[in-house]
Amino acid sequence: MTPPVDSMSVLPPTGTPTDNEPPPLWFNVPDGFFALPLAATPEERADRSKEFVRSLYSRGDESIWEPAAPYYEGVAELMAETGVSYSAMGLFSTADSDAETEAAEDGNAIGARYEGADGVAQCAFTVAAVPTDQAANDTDVVAQGILATLAREPHNDARWLDLPCGPAVSCITLTKYELSPQVTASGEPSNLLTGQIQVHVPFSTGPFTAIFTLHTASTDYWAEFCDIMAAILRTVSFTEPVEDELVGDEVMGDGEEPSGGSATPGPAA
Repeated sequence: MTPPVDSMSVLPPTGTPTDNEPPPLWFNVPDGFFALPLAATPEERADRSKEFVRSLYSRGDESIWEPAAPYYEGVAELMAETGVSYSAMGLFSTADSDAETEAAEDGNAIGARYEGADGVAQCAFTVAAVPTDQAANDTDVVAQGILATLAREPHNDARWLDLPCGPAVSCITLTKYELSPQVTASGEPSNLLTGQIQVHVPFSTGPFTAIFTLHTASTDYWAEFCDIMAAILRTVSFTEPVEDELVGDEVMGDGEEPSGGSATPGPAA
């Protein structure tokens, strides 16, 4: 799977959060993630959906973009209603490194990175914020409570994390689904293994906890996706990065945003 690099989208916060809204949260997402067009109004979602499909299907044309945009607009509306503040699709080439090197030498590195003919590993990535009753210095207590709750489920691999931004709790689950012959390419029954990494990060700046979730059915590349999630988590910050560090950041915050950013965060349902 092609190693990703940091994206270049930026979303600075504006305004002052209310008691019902989380404070801003910054994090980097790697190149290869396509942020869904989450927005507060139908007009904004429609505009961002048009931009999203042109980015996702960059080799397409109006015959693909026009019918696809309303679909993703509807998906964005459903996600916003659940409290998801940022959502993205991750697409990464599974071409071997030699093929990537040859493409780069031919001046086609970007095309090779997303070349579906050579195979693509996919994932879904979301960030949400849920209210949790804590003071700024109680993040350890909240994280300990989350760990105790998640560890009760025998199928969860729940662990304590010490991130640069403070304490967190990760929870990894693997789920196997039995697929009927009607939905498989071979016409034979088969199994589908999916993996999910979910990390709970208590805010140090308000009574909320951020929930980062990465889900994939491309479990042959599980180690690479774990590395991607770890890289994102190392960039999480509750204070505004200095100017040199801001490039490549996504931020959950109040107010308007440029294209490619995340929506104003709200409590998850």
